[in-house]
Amino acid sequence: MAERNSPALGILSRKSLFSLFTATSLVFLLSWLFVFQSAGGRPRFIDHSLLPNSKLLATLDAAAAAAANREGRSENEVGPSVGNRSILMDGEEEAGEAPRAKADAKCGSPDDDDNYNKAALKVYMYDLPPEFHFGLLDWKGEGKGVWPDIRTKIPDYPGGLNLQHSVEYWLTLDLLSSEFTNSSGGRSAVRVHNSNEADVIFVPFFSSLSYNRFSKGNPHPKKSKNKLLQEKLVSYLARQPEWKRSGGRDHVVVAHHPNSMLDARMKLWPAMFILADFGRYPPNIANVDKDVIAPYKHVVRNYADDNSGFDSRPTLLYFQGAIYRKDGGYVRQELFYLLKDEKDVHFSFGSVQKDGIRKATQGMRSSKFCLNIAGDTPSSNRLFDAIASHCVPVIISDEIELPYEDVLDYSQFCIFVRTSDAIKKNFLINFIRSIGKDEWTRMWQRLKEINNFYEFQYPSKDGDAIQMTWQAIARKVPSIRMKLHKSRRFAHHLGHTESGLISFKSPKNFW
Repeated sequence: MAERNSPALGILSRKSLFSLFTATSLVFLLSWLFVFQSAGGRPRFIDHSLLPNSKLLATLDAAAAAAANREGRSENEVGPSVGNRSILMDGEEEAGEAPRAKADAKCGSPDDDDNYNKAALKVYMYDLPPEFHFGLLDWKGEGKGVWPDIRTKIPDYPGGLNLQHSVEYWLTLDLLSSEFTNSSGGRSAVRVHNSNEADVIFVPFFSSLSYNRFSKGNPHPKKSKNKLLQEKLVSYLARQPEWKRSGGRDHVVVAHHPNSMLDARMKLWPAMFILADFGRYPPNIANVDKDVIAPYKHVVRNYADDNSGFDSRPTLLYFQGAIYRKDGGYVRQELFYLLKDEKDVHFSFGSVQKDGIRKATQGMRSSKFCLNIAGDTPSSNRLFDAIASHCVPVIISDEIELPYEDVLDYSQFCIFVRTSDAIKKNFLINFIRSIGKDEWTRMWQRLKEINNFYEFQYPSKDGDAIQMTWQAIARKVPSIRMKLHKSRRFAHHLGHTESGLISFKSPKNFW
């Protein structure tokens, strides 16, 4: 009897198991969907508080969330000068204040050590000998001291055109000052003395100053001091455990002058470069995914208390500078012949010599639009002089890369014209004349709001060029970590090997 019933019992058992499995799966699916909806549309399987430097990652997440929230706002919540787009796509502005990056708002002060150190980018800075940095400014330390006491005296940086590539100097000063308990204002980076705690490793070599002052000798030696310093730097870094540990990927090297680090760049290419543009770099050595574009320091004075307007600026379009340039700068000559007879256009040769800076300041402040045309390289300081003068920039440079463009919408305060269009007869002048008073005024107002993003100063202040550059570096950190983690996937069974320096040769068409 039992034998006859056993097949039926087996079928019943299988049906019961199937029903149980289906019910269990349905419960699991409903629970998972509930968790998904509770998490705001995306499941959170990782507790970010367990990850290293989670505060920095949380700050970036908060910025992205703020941007998403703003997209859902109604139009009547936007201020009258904003238009239909936002300047800072990952932060908010308070009425009447200069816009600031969202990450800054999270930063504490050195008095609050716990919050201060967690919110800021942690930077380990090599104690390089003074010959690489302040020694180039004729500073001489006492005894074995490497750094000047900037609380008593700050070594002066040379003026003129030297200043436009001085970002290396300002970043170093900011790291040194981060150790003082009386620092104030928003801080995006703090110096740490244990490299294992650092997000990035900063190399304090004043490479632009080295090029400007010591790339030539008199009488001419076989090797200039600039080239010898680069060789010393490469040798120094190759010996450091920090470089060996990451292969240089988490190192920050400033090479803002287009001709700085001409020799060392081909060996230090895994590092993050701080550059003015990519004009003289092969794409495998420097690119927008790996490196950071920093602004020039403008040489004209900042236009404080600007009460001018469309009607009080008589010149329509302004350019003063070198007209005959090589490489992509040929367009300057073409535009000179197209525009030289226009009555409300100023297009002439000029330099910093013979009162040139004062004349440029006066000319830009009395002009509605200022031309920024590609020269020997895609970028020039003229763009940042125009921003400081609240003269709407007209950018004619197809290969230009701009500072902070991942969080800043330049179309709100700049006009972009393709080179191929600009050199067509009457195209540029007709296009500029078609921009009316209301549109120009909106762009002029925006220039005044974002002006602070391009200010280099000591001590640094919340939302200035120094803090914005540190924030741009911080946004590269997750990508650096991912590359480092991937590079270690097979380290255990392949055996650990120290990463040294791999040199690239310059391509034949490299400048």
